[in-house]
Amino acid sequence: MTPTTQTPTARVGEESTVARASGGRARRTATRSPRRGRGPLSRATPWLFLLAPLALLVTFTYVPVANMIYYSFTDWDGVSPEIHLVGAGNYTELFTRPELFRVFLVSFYYLAASAVQIVIALYFATVLSFDLRLRNLFKGILFFPYLINGVAIGFVFLYFFQDGGTLDSVLSWFGAGGDHAWLGDPTSANVSLAGVSVWRFTGLNFVLFLGAIQSIPGELYEAAELDGATRWHQFRYLIAPSIKPVISLSVILAVSGSLSVFEIPYIMTGGATGTTTFVIQTVKLAFQFNKTGLASAAAVVLLLIILVITWIQRRLVPDEKVDLV
Repeated sequence: MTPTTQTPTARVGEESTVARASGGRARRTATRSPRRGRGPLSRATPWLFLLAPLALLVTFTYVPVANMIYYSFTDWDGVSPEIHLVGAGNYTELFTRPELFRVFLVSFYYLAASAVQIVIALYFATVLSFDLRLRNLFKGILFFPYLINGVAIGFVFLYFFQDGGTLDSVLSWFGAGGDHAWLGDPTSANVSLAGVSVWRFTGLNFVLFLGAIQSIPGELYEAAELDGATRWHQFRYLIAPSIKPVISLSVILAVSGSLSVFEIPYIMTGGATGTTTFVIQTVKLAFQFNKTGLASAAAVVLLLIILVITWIQRRLVPDEKVDLV
């Protein structure tokens, strides 16, 4: 048997193939090499993108908070260029005057209203998460009040609740005529203002709940229907456990919002007839009585109260990871 011999043309072809393969590996190595050795500029690029938002955050959030804490230890009137340190004098005055904390009782009206709006929002979010006719229309109707400016809402409902206004006209159709001083009595005024907050902020909770419910896989609903689960069973054993973190967030927002109500009562009553909230009182201390130092101390106390309540709520109801799949 005669041994096989390679022609010069075949050897040249093999050499070119090997060269192309070597060149390809070299190019891939050259392409990967810059990723291994990232320069200082590449490492600093993410921080350069974060520079602008961090500067805005520090300028408009942390610096004002630091100034507020500083002013709370002074007797500054908000106008005079002279500022004198008084130590804890503002905090002592704040805690030795019970009338300054009595306004927190008004917050219970808004806290009860927040519970009502969470229940309403959760109900409509659950119902409209299923396939219903005109559900997109109802979604828009529920969310629309949250898009309106708070000052505009205050003026609209100011005419709505005035004597002989829209509400009295509607009630007269059902035989309950007569002018009622809805904003003239502390109880009815606070209930009316709390009702306005329910109308305005239900849309926010509704959107939060609806987004959480729609994130639940559809296969779980199909499996529940095959097992004969009713809508109530689906809500109790499927929807409620899966959106528990969102419900916890809504409760935190409700508590902090009820303690810091300002727009609606300030526009509609100005704090009259027993509707003064802690924030309205703080604003009056700063701009009406020129006690910026005392108002700053009140704002710091309100901030600490909200933080403590939020911490307690997080400890009592910790977030639990829900894995339904």
